[in-house]
Amino acid sequence: MGHRTSHTKGGYPAQLAFALGVGFTFAVAYAGTLLAGLPVVSRFGAMICSIFLAILYRQVFGYPEGLRIGIQFSSKVLLRVAIVLFGFRLNLAVVMEEGLGLLVRDLGTVAGAILLTLGIAKWLGADLGISTLLGVGTGVCGAAAIAAVSPIIGAKEDDTAISVGIIALTGTLFTVIYTFLRPLLPFTALQYGVWSGVSLHEIAHVAAASSPAGEDALAIALLAKLGRVLLLIPVSLILMYKTSRAGEGDKGKVQFPWFLAGFVVTSVISSYAPISKQVLTGITTVTSFLLTSAMVGLGLSISLKTIGGRAAKPWLAVLITSAVLSAVTYLTV
Repeated sequence: MGHRTSHTKGGYPAQLAFALGVGFTFAVAYAGTLLAGLPVVSRFGAMICSIFLAILYRQVFGYPEGLRIGIQFSSKVLLRVAIVLFGFRLNLAVVMEEGLGLLVRDLGTVAGAILLTLGIAKWLGADLGISTLLGVGTGVCGAAAIAAVSPIIGAKEDDTAISVGIIALTGTLFTVIYTFLRPLLPFTALQYGVWSGVSLHEIAHVAAASSPAGEDALAIALLAKLGRVLLLIPVSLILMYKTSRAGEGDKGKVQFPWFLAGFVVTSVISSYAPISKQVLTGITTVTSFLLTSAMVGLGLSISLKTIGGRAAKPWLAVLITSAVLSAVTYLTV
C-alpha cells in the first residue's frame, strides 16, 4: 500500500506548507526590516513595520490558509524561542551590583503601570484582556513582555497582535516627544537617561530617546530598563497564580511556561558565562528577527472588520497611563 501524504486546506503537502508558512513570515519580516531603514519610517522600527505589513496583507488578500501551519509555528513556537533568547540581553550581575536603586524605581513603574492601566480600563469599560497585556507591556518591556505573558493569561492571537501594535505606536510617540523635549528640560544627561529608562516602553525606545544625550545617558537608561526586564519574571509568576485561581476546570490549569524558565537560564548564562561581545551581538540580531517574524504571524491573525472598536478604549487607557507615568517619574528623578 502506498504512503498517504497529508495536505493542508491550500492543497500543499503539510511539510511544504510548514516550510512555506515559516518562510512567508521571514519574508515579510525582512521586508519590514528594509522598510524600517527608510527615513522617518525608521522611527517605528522593524517590528511595527512588519506587523503593519502583515495586517495590510490580511485585509487585502485574506489569511493564507494553505500556509497556516507554518505561520502559526512562527507566531507560537518561534515567539517563545525569541523570548528565551531575549534573556541574553539581561545582565543580572550589572543590575544587582549597580542598579539596585534603579530597581526600586523600576518596581514602582511596573506595578504602577499595570494597576493604573487596569483601573482606567475598568472605568472606561475597556477589554480587560487587551488592557492587561498593555499594562504589562507599558510597565515591563513592550512587545517582548506582551509576548511572554500572552500564553500565561490565555490571550487570543489577535488580542496579542493588537496589543503589540498599540504598545509600539505609543512607545514611538513618547520617544519622539522625549527627544523633542530633551534640550528644554532642566536635567543633566544622567537624570534624563534615568527618566527615559524607567518610563519608556521598549528597549529600542529607551535607546533611541537617550542616545542623543550621550553615552553616559544611554548607559544609565539601559541599566534602568534592564531592571524592568528582570521584573518580567515575578510579573509572569503572579499572573500565572491569578490565572490559575480565577479559572475553572481545565481553564484553571496553567502550565509553567518553559520559555520563561529558558529566559531565566539565558539571563544567567549571559551574566556569568564568558561570552564574547560578537556572539552576543549575533544572538541579539537573531532574537530581533525571530520576534519580528512572530509578530508577522500575529499580524496576519488580525481582521480589522471583526475588531471594530475593541482597541480604542484600551489604547486610551495606555495613553493616559503612559502620560501619568512620564509625569510622575519626571518629578521623582
